[in-house]
Amino acid sequence: MDTATSASQNVRETASEARESVREVRKAAADASGDIQSDLQALRDDFGRLAQQVGDILANRGSAAWQRTRSSVDDVVSDAQDKGREAVDAMRDVTDNFVEAIDESIKSRPYTTLALVAGLGFLFGATWRR
Repeated sequence: MDTATSASQNVRETASEARESVREVRKAAADASGDIQSDLQALRDDFGRLAQQVGDILANRGSAAWQRTRSSVDDVVSDAQDKGREAVDAMRDVTDNFVEAIDESIKSRPYTTLALVAGLGFLFGATWRR
């Protein structure tokens, strides 16, 4: 019976050690689970801060790009306005010169001017009909 008692004692000790090992594994898993959860929360917080920083950077760069673009557009509009004014001034000069030339032509050669105007009127009228 010593062998049976010894075997029974060995089985009890092995079962007890197995239970103790399971308790230790559970405790380690619980500790690790808490650590993993806190690590995951820290990782979420880090990603949140990173997303905020990236958003701020993009907003700042986008704002700077918009300011540059707006400045460029303002410059182009200003240049276009200046060119438009120059074109209007040049057209006024041409119109004034043309009117002066017609006035001078009427004074110096009234019949020739009248014939030219009639001929141009006929050409415009004929072209307009087609």
